[in-house]
Amino acid sequence: MKISTCLVVLLALTAAPPLIAAEDHSQHQTHQGQLSLDHGAKWLTDEPLRAGMEQVRSAMAVNLERIHRAEQTTAEYSALATIIRQQVTTIVAQCKLKPEADANLHIVITDLLSGADAMQRKGGADPTSGAHRVIEAMNAYGAHFDHPGWRNLP
Repeated sequence: MKISTCLVVLLALTAAPPLIAAEDHSQHQTHQGQLSLDHGAKWLTDEPLRAGMEQVRSAMAVNLERIHRAEQTTAEYSALATIIRQQVTTIVAQCKLKPEADANLHIVITDLLSGADAMQRKGGADPTSGAHRVIEAMNAYGAHFDHPGWRNLP
């Protein structure tokens, strides 16, 4: 990722949700919040991205049954949100993608962070719906990024 893009995302991690939305629209207007493929192919990934997404996927997978049964506690949702934020911070700091792939990744990151916010009840959001948003973002990542061995979450 470009240094300026990384700084914007890192600032967005600690700011209110409107800054995240503003960064997404101002930096990636051509995508308008829609993920796309690279001329019909999945976007290439690098090791930091794959490692971070695997960590998020693993954390979510362990909790899926309780999430789907709406039995997850507030503390469990908060812990998941913390893991997501930590991994996103690492991904943003370490991964280096082509600008077009980076723009698509930011759409996924925005959804991950929005889901994490909801899981922590920010803005009065429902944690279960936040977890489902994270699951959708993870599955969209798998559909648009070349991550060998990736398995979608049910």
